[in-house]
Amino acid sequence: MPTNHKISGEAELDEYLHYVTLVLARSQYTTRNYRNDISKFLKYVDRRGRLFSAVGRTDARGYLRKLKDQGVTEGSIRRIAITVRGFYVWLDSTGYSLSASKGDSILRLRTPKAARRLPRVLQQNDVDKLIGSIAGDDPGSIRNRALLELLYATGIRVSEVTSIDLRDIDMNLMQVSVVGKGNKERICLFGEPAWTALNRYFEEARPLLVKGMQTACFVNRFGQRLSQRSVQRLVSDAGIQVGIKTNVHPHLLRHSFATHLVERGADIRVVQHLLGHSSPDTTQIYTALSSSSGSDEIQAALKNARGTKKN
Repeated sequence: MPTNHKISGEAELDEYLHYVTLVLARSQYTTRNYRNDISKFLKYVDRRGRLFSAVGRTDARGYLRKLKDQGVTEGSIRRIAITVRGFYVWLDSTGYSLSASKGDSILRLRTPKAARRLPRVLQQNDVDKLIGSIAGDDPGSIRNRALLELLYATGIRVSEVTSIDLRDIDMNLMQVSVVGKGNKERICLFGEPAWTALNRYFEEARPLLVKGMQTACFVNRFGQRLSQRSVQRLVSDAGIQVGIKTNVHPHLLRHSFATHLVERGADIRVVQHLLGHSSPDTTQIYTALSSSSGSDEIQAALKNARGTKKN
């Protein structure tokens, strides 16, 4: 092959990268990666004696399979597929003629699904150490202990816990109403350790922290609603204090809550309900949430979690 051979599609790639840089304002690093990924695909097409405008989804799949056989990671293959398809989507949007059949259009190329990584979780003894590390008698420590107990006892998200108002907590029924993703409300139950910590917070600490008619459950030293960043920081600091190697954050407590329930025999449908997952796939189950999974079943699952239900 002559050294001055011009690969089909190189000129169009230059135009696309010009658009990516000036219109989409992508960084130099991103643009360089786009060029590298798309150029390699165009060379692959050229070696097969095809015009770049004639390739279809079948060709792209063959290229991705070749990358996999060469040991390219799944994450990289996914990135390359997205980048290549993006180039052809731009070509199509600018009126460039793509000659592959409609059924084999590269615009219909599906990107490989990202591998679902199992979340990290804390062992039960680490959770106990984490929560037990907050043992001060000052208002801030009492509040932080109640906050950590509730996060682990319910598995609620940091955005949910900071949105809780006093009216959302029923201490008699030991439950809290939270509004999750999609503005969906659900009821979460908690055990005796969380009840004890919350009761102390309400009686001893919150009256000293709150200012005026603040409705928020958890407030900062200025009497205002506690922010998500503050919660993330206090959880992280507690993890560092007790020497936990991994980065501790509120969502880690959520993962730990769910994992510990399953390990103790909780029905996975109950865990789905408690976490507020709209899809059973998110909780890695294959059956839909049964409407028969009521409070008694949930209480039975929680009974084996940290602490038992208050009598």
